[in-house]
Amino acid sequence: MVTALTPQPRDLVALVKLCRLIRRTKPDIVHTHTAKAGFLGRVAAWLCGVPVIVHTYHGHVLRGYFGPVTTGLIRNLERLLGFVTDRVVTVSPQLKSELAAHGVARPEKICVIPLGLELEPFVSSPRKGGELRRELGLAATDPLVGIVGRIVPIKNHTLFLHAAARIVRRFDRCGFVVVGDGPLRRQTEEIARELGIGDRVWFLGWRFDLPRVYSDLDALVVSSDNEGTPVAAIEAMAAGCPVVATRVGGLPDLVLHEFTGLLVPPGDSEALAVAVMRVLNEPELVGRMTTEARALAPRRFGADRLAQDMATLYEELLATK
Repeated sequence: MVTALTPQPRDLVALVKLCRLIRRTKPDIVHTHTAKAGFLGRVAAWLCGVPVIVHTYHGHVLRGYFGPVTTGLIRNLERLLGFVTDRVVTVSPQLKSELAAHGVARPEKICVIPLGLELEPFVSSPRKGGELRRELGLAATDPLVGIVGRIVPIKNHTLFLHAAARIVRRFDRCGFVVVGDGPLRRQTEEIARELGIGDRVWFLGWRFDLPRVYSDLDALVVSSDNEGTPVAAIEAMAAGCPVVATRVGGLPDLVLHEFTGLLVPPGDSEALAVAVMRVLNEPELVGRMTTEARALAPRRFGADRLAQDMATLYEELLATK
């Protein structure tokens, strides 16, 4: 199976170029992100004797993405890289626990620094602006539920659609939007037709007007089998859009059940449908959750907070060297 992580001849070329760049610029810190870049960047930094090496896991591919052979290889590589990494950063306490359980690094070597995003466009967006509904030809009173992200297996759009089919039995005017694209788009469109809801689901592709999208959604669904800290959930919370998510990865650290959103067991389409219908049926619950979420998201996940956290981490690591 060829994946984005499979070694390629061009990777050796990239490694050589990275080593040349590091020797020329002589950085005190090399900080890497994502699996392949994290492997090449950390190896190059170690070969060149960079004083401090940091790697951030925004999520991980150590479970659920690939077959057992590929997954085992990736785990062993990440464990080896852990020995040359001064600090492993992750975005949630739950993800830290998972990485420690997989042996990526000792728990004391892993620190949690939540994501930091530019959230002002979402915070300032109005609720129920109506632009997306007009684009889709939906009335202001028609419920609208969405999912935002890559259309790949780990996001489990099939679960979202099975829940949608259950919801339509109670809310026959409910519409559903799939924002994003990916290798499973055509298959996902076919599943919607097979479930008899093809005329109620709009596949919008990638959008650059997400504040307008969240503004008109009655609920954002995160149906993933595994997650780090999904950006879509943070953006929706900042926009005052209720979030219904599976209880996986870093989501329980982000979505506090019945306080800032609703959580359901992974893989359970009935529980997911019931939770979404609670959002559609219980305005007092929604008002309470979205008020808390809209206040929490900028404070916990703002860009300024991230910059300060990273500066503090760098200063601490350099002091030890």
